Amino acid sequence: MERKELEAKIIGLVATSYDVEESTLTAETSIKDDLGGASIQMVGLVSEIENELDVLVQLQTAAACNTIGELVDKVEEQL
Repeated sequence: MERKELEAKIIGLVATSYDVEESTLTAETSIKDDLGGASIQMVGLVSEIENELDVLVQLQTAAACNTIGELVDKVEEQL
């Protein structure tokens, strides 16, 4: 999967998990500062990544990501 395609897919999953408009998200979006989600939303996001992309990303790894781009990096490492 190409990087841009993976990024778009993860942005879509973030939008769904955090209930925000996909068009407002970029790779530079801060998961903690811009989305301010609860840990339960991160659990849902990690689960969706596993289901949609068939890749295992540890919750602690995903939660440590500051931006969506960093999360994409971590998922890309597992592909």
